[in-house]
Amino acid sequence: MVTQRGRRDAADSPGRAPRRPRRPATPDADNAPTAEMPAVPAGPNGDAPEAVRAKQIPEAAVARLAVYLRVLSGMSEQGATTVSSEELSQAAGVNSAKLRKDLSYLGSYGTRGVGYEVSVLVSQIERILGLTRQHKVAVVGIGNLGHALANYGGFPGRGFPVEALFDLDADLIGVPVGGLPVSHMDDIPRICAERGISIGVIATPPTAAQSVCDRLVAGGVQCILNFAPVVLQVPAHIEVRKVDLAVELQILSFHVARRADDAAGNQGNSGLPGTGLPSENGKGGRNGSGPDGGREMVVRS
Repeated sequence: MVTQRGRRDAADSPGRAPRRPRRPATPDADNAPTAEMPAVPAGPNGDAPEAVRAKQIPEAAVARLAVYLRVLSGMSEQGATTVSSEELSQAAGVNSAKLRKDLSYLGSYGTRGVGYEVSVLVSQIERILGLTRQHKVAVVGIGNLGHALANYGGFPGRGFPVEALFDLDADLIGVPVGGLPVSHMDDIPRICAERGISIGVIATPPTAAQSVCDRLVAGGVQCILNFAPVVLQVPAHIEVRKVDLAVELQILSFHVARRADDAAGNQGNSGLPGTGLPSENGKGGRNGSGPDGGREMVVRS
């Protein structure tokens, strides 16, 4: 909690000039109430212009839209034609108010009593995520992870065909992996430019990641997905997403440890005097909901 110190107004301070009224704080676009979210202006086809949408959608909402698309695609494959906000929010693990706000960025508000048309939502989200055209992918570093990525059949079907593979190992050069021959890393700029690669995936050791990144940028790659545990230095127009599996495992470890700590507290404290813990039907500990609907964190010294 942030405590704001009180200050006397100008009317209570003789001889002081009146203070300028404070400008209202800019609301958090991702957490503002749904009712206050302005509708995105509609284009000639009833959709919001792409330039407007790109400026108004926060990155957190973009990540959730990708989750909605995955859920909606599964519903469509099962024959669903409409979905309510409650059904979609439950399947996506998001509260319904936030979901409706996210979908309002698309200019899609659904029909009362009916919900949203699945096919319409799918096309709207695909358009805003830039999935109406394919993005050619290059994988650099054909080790265990690189092999798995090169052989994964789900990328082409979602608009991300793998079109180039690169490595330094002489034994791998020319060997087909996932139907593509592996090329030498020195050829990254030329091959990426020739094949129109827009996304580069770095699955190399950290010592080689920056050099690979520089070659990808030289070849015209616009976005980089980095699995190497290192921070890349890139030009301002290059988008980088970092996937650190070790960090993700450490976060999961924290949740496991917290639950074990809570369980130990529940077993060892029964709300007796002096424990400092509330009692509810003979059980101690705190199991309330935090601000996002999850379990509230208990910090112990």
